[in-house]
Amino acid sequence: MRMTGLNRFRSLIAALLLAAILSLTACQPSPTVPPPVPYATKLAATQAAQTAGVQVTPTPTELPPATPTPTELASATPVPPTATSAPTEEATATPTAPVPATPTPVPPTPTTAAPALDSSMSSPDYGIQAFLWWRPEVASRDLGLIKDMGFRWVKQVFAWADIEGAKKEHYNWTQADQVVQMTNEAGLKLIARLDRSPGWTGAGAPNGPPQRYEDFGDFCYALASRYRGRIQAYQIWNEPNLAREWGGQPPNPQEYTRLLSIAYKRIKEADPDALVISAGLTPTGTSSAEVMPDTTYLEQMYEAGFQNYCDMVGAHAAGYKAPPEVSPDEAAAENSPYGGERFFCFRRVEDLRAIMERYGDGARRMAILEFGWTSDPIHPAYAWHAVTEEQKADYVVRAYRYAEENWQPWIGVMSLIYIADSGWTEEREEYWWAITYPGYPEAKVRPAYEALKAMPKN
Repeated sequence: MRMTGLNRFRSLIAALLLAAILSLTACQPSPTVPPPVPYATKLAATQAAQTAGVQVTPTPTELPPATPTPTELASATPVPPTATSAPTEEATATPTAPVPATPTPVPPTPTTAAPALDSSMSSPDYGIQAFLWWRPEVASRDLGLIKDMGFRWVKQVFAWADIEGAKKEHYNWTQADQVVQMTNEAGLKLIARLDRSPGWTGAGAPNGPPQRYEDFGDFCYALASRYRGRIQAYQIWNEPNLAREWGGQPPNPQEYTRLLSIAYKRIKEADPDALVISAGLTPTGTSSAEVMPDTTYLEQMYEAGFQNYCDMVGAHAAGYKAPPEVSPDEAAAENSPYGGERFFCFRRVEDLRAIMERYGDGARRMAILEFGWTSDPIHPAYAWHAVTEEQKADYVVRAYRYAEENWQPWIGVMSLIYIADSGWTEEREEYWWAITYPGYPEAKVRPAYEALKAMPKN
């Protein structure tokens, strides 16, 4: 059909307008995705606003979702004999042949409605690791002990191999449902430690990362979806600066950061309010293919950008032989009675904190994921720094007091070790770190339990 003069004029005007719009769009800068806000930044901003006379309602766990696309990073060069570390819980995987599959999100299916829990965290806050997985009657008793002690957080290992052990997307939620339900009903908050890859992932024993990190991300998404609002915090892996916690491979902070970034993204997709805490690192100053100093490891994590993928920085803080007030300088002094290394004291945490501040990350909180003193008289690796049960009671109370007086506001939860596993015997070195004795049904507590129960809490 022949176009009239008016139609040609209209077409010309439309073409000119379209060209102008495209030109303006091309000149606009590319949008950027802001990095995650550190856990304490919102609190600091709120305090500053209130000081200026502005009324603000703080939301401590408000975090913008991140969409990281981390690239494969080069392996770290192992650096120089291994140091004694605080104990870790072992879990047993059930290996089967790998089964590749595309993950399907698992919807939340809680057994009953759980009471809403306050997501805020005091400075410091009070937590302890327990063993709630296999025996509900023991779990019920131990949760009661924790609540009676006035503590608010319980840390429990959620071993990947125990939940998705047979093959990909074949979940056994029985124990996990039970632990979450019982903890919620006790009115306690939960830190879930996630590690222990199933055999089908191709991970190296005893606690290696999976061959496909995305498989771990899928597991994190399934778990956080199922327990959205019911698990308050997730610890991603444990002591990866030890080869024995990284599948026998040399510690690799760049690869750990990549694993953390995937876990962070998937957890936040499923439960934006859940806190993601980086792994606690073994306190050590020596290095080899078997171990990397916690300070070196943390610095390399910062160089790899890990601060974009966690809400809180995890740390371990064994007291060794030193009272909690002893500084790293005192512990490392010539002829020191405490071991002669900076990491032989509870306040080693301050060395890690200095690294955070050097990298401009002072607004972010720290979480102590393991700390305590051992009374072990029989294992040579620990007996040299054993204290009496009475000293242990004194030191753990003083540790919380020191943190309250010197580490506010940046210290968050401090998770003590342990409420004892009911099956432990004296041959287990973990037995000697605990503040209760094993056994059931009788609850037999040590002096440290009674001292912590009597301790004032903020």
